[in-house]
Amino acid sequence: MVDLILACFIGIFCGAVTGLIPGIHVNTVGAFVFASSTFLLNFHSPETISVFLISMSISHALLEFIPSMFLGVPEEGTVLSILPGHQMLLQGRGKEAIRLVALGGFGSVLVIIALLPMFMMVLPPLYGLLKPYIWIMLIIVVVVMIIRLSRDRLSMFWSSLLFVLSGIMGWTLLNSSLPTSVSFLSMFTGLFGVSTMLYSLSQNSFLPEQNQHHKVTINTPVIRGIFAGGIAGSILGFLPGLGPAQGSMIAQELSGGSDAENQREGFLVAMSGVNVSDALFSLMAIYLIGNPRSGIAVYVNHLLNGVNFAQLLVFIFTSVTAVSVALILCLKLGDAAGENLEKFDYQKLTWSVIIFMSFLVGLFSFIEQANILMVVLTYITSISLGLLPHYLGINKSHLMGVLIVPAIVVYMGL
Repeated sequence: MVDLILACFIGIFCGAVTGLIPGIHVNTVGAFVFASSTFLLNFHSPETISVFLISMSISHALLEFIPSMFLGVPEEGTVLSILPGHQMLLQGRGKEAIRLVALGGFGSVLVIIALLPMFMMVLPPLYGLLKPYIWIMLIIVVVVMIIRLSRDRLSMFWSSLLFVLSGIMGWTLLNSSLPTSVSFLSMFTGLFGVSTMLYSLSQNSFLPEQNQHHKVTINTPVIRGIFAGGIAGSILGFLPGLGPAQGSMIAQELSGGSDAENQREGFLVAMSGVNVSDALFSLMAIYLIGNPRSGIAVYVNHLLNGVNFAQLLVFIFTSVTAVSVALILCLKLGDAAGENLEKFDYQKLTWSVIIFMSFLVGLFSFIEQANILMVVLTYITSISLGLLPHYLGINKSHLMGVLIVPAIVVYMGL
């Protein structure tokens, strides 16, 4: 028991580190731990290593919103939170935004746990019935999103075009000679990170003084956001082909959107909720349907050769502990980030992050021995596509075609 508790807290700490450093994904650390498992199993049980991985993934899922929000450096599960997060930040409401994110992550875990008995009865048979129709479900989600997020026919046209163009780019890169890790890093950094920061610089944006007297009201949009994040995260847990980005789009619809001022808080709560609840439910899916839905879940599944009910209860306890401690870390570190960023020139800081992210793209390309010319072309194309929604006045979530189109094509069997 002591080993499990210690592993949980060490995992929380490691997840906080990976979440706060742009460009480091929790699956990278997970892969290193799993690769070392032959050695580690001489000293620790598979359950202990699994608890470490689980607590790390939960902590990372919550803490990664801090660099996404303050610096515009996204991961797959946080890309849609950038715009509303930046809007609140530029209004001096950074501390409020951080509290909404923390509330969403914590609340969604409780929602998932409360719904577990229902999931145990419904999901196993439902999964078998829906599997052949995943591509149809993805198309329906896309069509509904384009219609609901478009103001008029012109914006609907541009939204559809950008979705298709980003999808073509995603399909091309995923079937190219570029390593998948380099492809994803180049695409997401360009589409949602650097492009957002460049647009911010073009508008002469600056980081205003942050309001120290934050106030978060738990109203209907916030409660709706908590349930939206938990439900969307559970959908990801049993439908292959859907990742955090697609789940964010579902959560966006369930929470009422992100553009209206009175809906922004609920949207941020939902985005955090879907990211954290997906991390938990992807592990539950091993027990429910025998389908590990994330890199960490795959490692846990291999370590334990499946998950029994007793181990599932340990995972739930670990997740509650991890999200509770991560909530406190998110509040403290988020407040510290907001207070310290005020001391820096926001434009210089933004340029520094752009250069750093570009350096990471080049570094990973060198390590993976990728085709540099193709990486540069991908990076420039991604940035260009990422800038268009800002100037066309449409929602950037349509650029998630970069992942959705390849998933549709694969599950259509083409």
